[in-house]
Amino acid sequence: MSLEISPAARDALEGWIAAARALKGAAENTVTAYRADVAEFIAFLTAHHAEPQGLAPLARVTTSDMRAFMAHLRGSGAAPRSMARKLSAVKSFYRWLAEREGFEPTAVLSARAPKFQKKLPRPLAEDAARAMIDSVSMQATDGWIGARDAAVVTLLYGCGLRISEALGLMGRDWPMGETLRIVGKGGKERIVPVLPVARAAVATYLQLCPYEMAPDAPLFRGKRGGALNPRLIQKVTEKARMQLGLPATATPHAMRHSFATHLLAAGGDLRAIQELLGHASLSTTQAYTSVDTVHLMKVYEATHPKAG
Repeated sequence: MSLEISPAARDALEGWIAAARALKGAAENTVTAYRADVAEFIAFLTAHHAEPQGLAPLARVTTSDMRAFMAHLRGSGAAPRSMARKLSAVKSFYRWLAEREGFEPTAVLSARAPKFQKKLPRPLAEDAARAMIDSVSMQATDGWIGARDAAVVTLLYGCGLRISEALGLMGRDWPMGETLRIVGKGGKERIVPVLPVARAAVATYLQLCPYEMAPDAPLFRGKRGGALNPRLIQKVTEKARMQLGLPATATPHAMRHSFATHLLAAGGDLRAIQELLGHASLSTTQAYTSVDTVHLMKVYEATHPKAG
């Protein structure tokens, strides 16, 4: 399907994107997905009605149109999770457009997303998380690069950072104290504790790093001195997990999941963990209670004399 849309619809789309950036502080990857999802919807309407969809036609979208769009997505092979995301973007766009243009968006907002089973986080066991860090440090031939990779993965596991947050640290963030101020998704700030082992890992990397550390330069450098590409951390963890015989779910992000799950298993407070992770909603953090329950049931079934 062509993604050609009318100038008026494109202007409205870009206006909404600008508002999302300004008001919600949406991450660039999120903005890109939003734009593509709504552009796809408008292009579908253009094909469905065989005419350009300016502001007036967009305001006249019906329940039948929404059913046809969802059927189109289903027919194109979109997974339920993907369909739900696309519909969420369209609804967000319509809330903004309806307020701006003064029409009733009920037909769009009442459309139901398909149900899907939420994927639970897949954390590593504590010994596997430690083994991952050790193995990552030995992947590179250059000692400073191995120390760098180990420091990044230690921050993911020891502080619960997203990979983008770890690689977003600057020279001014060193030396690290007992806490670190992190700016996460949506520009949301949080304070995370920094364990001595994480500080030590970063210190070892900086002692070996051949590049001078400037306040406005990235803390973690690539081989040629530029900002470290997250794909390199993904590759080194992939190599390490294959050597360790860990599942494909043992990714850099799994280290963050492991941080949260192990804290919860040790008696951590759910709301405190929410703050440490930078989750906007407690419901996101509550997924870890399901993970912990799964673990407890496995232990029960394996050890309780009556479980069999």
